[in-house]
Amino acid sequence: MVDDAFNSSGLPPFTLTGLPGLEASQHWIFLLLGALYIVSIVGNALILFTIKEEQSLHQPMYYFLSLLSVNDLGVSFSTLPTVLATFCFHLREISFNSCMAQMFFIHLFSFAESGILLVMSFDRYVAICNPLRYTTVLTDGRVVRMGLSVVIRSFCMVFPLPFLLKRLPFCKANVLSHAYCLHPDLIHLPCGDVTINNIFGLFIVISTFGLDSALILLSYVLILRSVLTIASQEERVKTLNTCVSHMCAVLIFYVPMVGVSMAARYGRHAPQYVHILMSLIYLFVPPMLNPVIYSIKTKEIRRKLYKILLGTKF
Repeated sequence: MVDDAFNSSGLPPFTLTGLPGLEASQHWIFLLLGALYIVSIVGNALILFTIKEEQSLHQPMYYFLSLLSVNDLGVSFSTLPTVLATFCFHLREISFNSCMAQMFFIHLFSFAESGILLVMSFDRYVAICNPLRYTTVLTDGRVVRMGLSVVIRSFCMVFPLPFLLKRLPFCKANVLSHAYCLHPDLIHLPCGDVTINNIFGLFIVISTFGLDSALILLSYVLILRSVLTIASQEERVKTLNTCVSHMCAVLIFYVPMVGVSMAARYGRHAPQYVHILMSLIYLFVPPMLNPVIYSIKTKEIRRKLYKILLGTKF
């Protein structure tokens, strides 16, 4: 079957991998992942609906949160088809072009999430350090342009990846380490020289994740410096509390992402379950926890969700 697919298309298919050694528990694992998908999709959909319906939430901070929820839905839907096929229907083969498309969208949404977290940190910086200029700096038009710039930057960074892989020869068993296609996994499979791919991959990681994380850190240094000038301890805590949700979102995104990158580049001899666990955390945890964190920590969203879920008036 593999040889026929290779000869008919000229491009080899790939074999997806579930969790080796846990084949007997695949259905239970599928139920667990299915629950994570449901929480992620329903949670982010509720965030979007709440912000759309609640007039008081039509502010830059919540526009950026809406963009984050849309992005998290994109991450979930990008991995959902192959995860279902692998764990539920035991369909492990994926065509070359389908794998490239999935890789493109997974990394597109990953880079976009980094950019969204950056503009959200800028929103918090302006709100705390220059509150009197908040409405003049973050106008609706500027918010739209910032959102578009995040999407365009992510697209331009990811667009070359499938073509750089497509030019390489694949002449061995193309078995992937996960139930979806990731560039750090695919880059180890070609038989040809992958120097250009490695250099470009390092460039986009530094110019997106590296730059964004540095600017986010800088924004919080400036925020902390501004907060320390507030005389009242109560006011300091109240001001910093407006950043807690965003700080949690940053940590649950960047910590697993750094773990996946380090494991892919320097942990080749580590047990396979380490790579699988890190990739699952990276792709499943942020979309699932972001709506939970913002629902718990944001009073306006929490109040509106109570109205929706309980059908009561406050």
